[in-house]
Amino acid sequence: MNEIPTLPRLASSTGGLPSAVGWAQLLMADRLKKGDSAVDATAGNGHDTLFLSRLVGDSGCIWAFDLQEAAVTETKRRLSEAGISNARVIHAGHETMKDHLPAGWHGKINAIMFNLGYLPGSDKTVITRTETTLQALAIAFEMLAPSGLLTIAVYPGHEGGSDEQRAITEWASALPSRAFEVQLFRPINRQASPPECWVVWKRG
Repeated sequence: MNEIPTLPRLASSTGGLPSAVGWAQLLMADRLKKGDSAVDATAGNGHDTLFLSRLVGDSGCIWAFDLQEAAVTETKRRLSEAGISNARVIHAGHETMKDHLPAGWHGKINAIMFNLGYLPGSDKTVITRTETTLQALAIAFEMLAPSGLLTIAVYPGHEGGSDEQRAITEWASALPSRAFEVQLFRPINRQASPPECWVVWKRG
C-alpha cells in the first residue's frame, strides 16, 4: 500500500483557487492522520475513498457508501488496483450508515465526506435526494467523534441540486454554534450556480 497520499494542490488545474472537492480534501489532509477513521458517504467513482484511505494508512479504517452498484464496483476496483486494504465499500445509501458502522465506532469517526449530485459518467437523473441527504447528515453527527470534521460538496447547478443546496443551507445555518462551527467555501462573482463546500467541525 502506498503510505504517501497524493495531496491536493492549493491551486486548481486552471491556476485558480480549489474546487469544492479540492477544499474538502485540503481540510481532510490537514486534519486526518495515520490510524484515524473516516467515512466516504458518497463513494462515487472512489476518488475520495482512495484519498481518505491513504491519509489514514494501514492502521486506519474507512467505510464508503453508495446506492449505485456501478459506483461500488468502480470504487472496489480503484482500491484494489492501489493495494488498499483498510476500506470497506458498502452497497447502501448513506442514510443507513448507522446500521453498517460497528457499534463500537459510533461517536468515534474522525471525518466524514459527502460529495453530492450524480455519479460522473453515469445517468444524470440518478442523484442524491434532499430527504435522505438530510437524514444522513443527522446520523453523521452521531457517528462523528468530538473534534471530528464533516465536509459536503454541493452542486446547485444540476436539476434538483438547487433544492438540495437550499435545504443544506437552512440545515447548516440552524446548527447550534456551541456544538458546531460551520464554514462555507464558494465563488461569489460567478453568474452560474457553482459547486460549494460546506465544512462542519464538531466541537470537542
